[in-house]
Amino acid sequence: MKYYSTNGNAPIADLQKAVVKGLAEDRGLYMPEEIYTLPKSFINDMPSMKFQDIAYNVAQNFFGDDVDGDALQDIVYDTLSFDCPVVKVTENIYALELFHGPTLAFKDVGARFMARLLGYFLRRSGSLGQGSSADLGGSVCGCATATNSTVNVLVATSGDTGSAVANGFLGVEGIHVYVLYPKGKVSPIQECQFTTLGKNITAIEVDGVFDDCQALVKSAFMDEELNKHMRLTSANSINVARFLPQAFYYFNAYARMKSLTSDIVMCVPSGNFGNICSALFGHEMGLPIKRFIAANNANDVFFNYLQTGKYEPKASVQTLANAMDVGDPSNFARILNLYSKNNALTPEATHHRITNLISGATYSDEQIKETMRQCYSETGYVLDPHGACGFRALQEGLREGEVGVFCETAHPAKFKEKVDDILGIDIEIPARLRAFMEGKKQSVELSKDFADFKAYLMNQ
Repeated sequence: MKYYSTNGNAPIADLQKAVVKGLAEDRGLYMPEEIYTLPKSFINDMPSMKFQDIAYNVAQNFFGDDVDGDALQDIVYDTLSFDCPVVKVTENIYALELFHGPTLAFKDVGARFMARLLGYFLRRSGSLGQGSSADLGGSVCGCATATNSTVNVLVATSGDTGSAVANGFLGVEGIHVYVLYPKGKVSPIQECQFTTLGKNITAIEVDGVFDDCQALVKSAFMDEELNKHMRLTSANSINVARFLPQAFYYFNAYARMKSLTSDIVMCVPSGNFGNICSALFGHEMGLPIKRFIAANNANDVFFNYLQTGKYEPKASVQTLANAMDVGDPSNFARILNLYSKNNALTPEATHHRITNLISGATYSDEQIKETMRQCYSETGYVLDPHGACGFRALQEGLREGEVGVFCETAHPAKFKEKVDDILGIDIEIPARLRAFMEGKKQSVELSKDFADFKAYLMNQ
């Protein structure tokens, strides 16, 4: 499979290069040249298949041209060492619980898959981290070989990405992870999941917002001197190995729901739009979801695009649902590219295609709190603030005969202070989270100035 850039001005890449580079030379996001349609027989057989077997068939469609079949099966099965169950909340609304992995967040799937796939490429290219620049896809800027043989993973996080990536790569030989997060804008439990690990994980506390962290990562990829110094890649959803595997659990959810109705609506709480983007790729592969809802908090850039046809990024706003606090979602470029047929259609025709399949919703903090209280009071189900956006969007947006599935993207205990205060309960912290909280915080404080970030990395 070959990959092209959404900006259209970078060389075509194979999967290995796309994964190792993360971002194309022209700052665009990699897109697969083809999206293969899965056989209808597979779609029909999914209800009788195990989650891992479903995922392996989907993975073959994405990665089978570039990864040995047995190795790919091992990667998928090792990634999915936990379930992503569908749980009934009301008569016609179900939660796709994505918090049963090691860090209790949906990003465990993509992060674990990427860590294992990158490790596979490192091993295939020679001794870990010692292959030539050509073996590993070269440096991001396409310039001279990096002097540091370690692959350095840069990841910006507004909450759960950092912990999922850090834990997915923890202890992996030949790889060092730098987690950039906005100071004071992630929950204490989220923070401790990536600042207490040590080893090959470095947490960088940026005096800014998530968009500043994301800008630092993108600028690092484009800096020629920095790329000569060290080999860089990204583990944000801009990386194809991070966002594409998230399609696995949408196929699994459909398989679990197929017997109820053919009119399934999938609602995805959305921040950087990697999660819903993977679902849309699944739809292009033949996943028969009727339509999608992108549920936003007060960061409503995509919602406004759906209403107006104009994409106008703006500074992010801090909210209760902090993992969705993104004012310029990177993966909008992929959605636009997907439905414009790589810019073959006019903006108006592209907007029409998108709005025919995707609707939006946006909620204030007060509405999120109200939804959490109502759901708990009426059903006993505890929503986290992000899942609350998805649940409410289905309450308000389902049509007659439809059944809705929303992503419960993180365990509510990861937002314990907020959830306890809103619901008046004392939610139990799972043992896995308690273990993180007992560690000692280790972080590097930096400004949002790229010069400071570059100087720090140049000294590593």
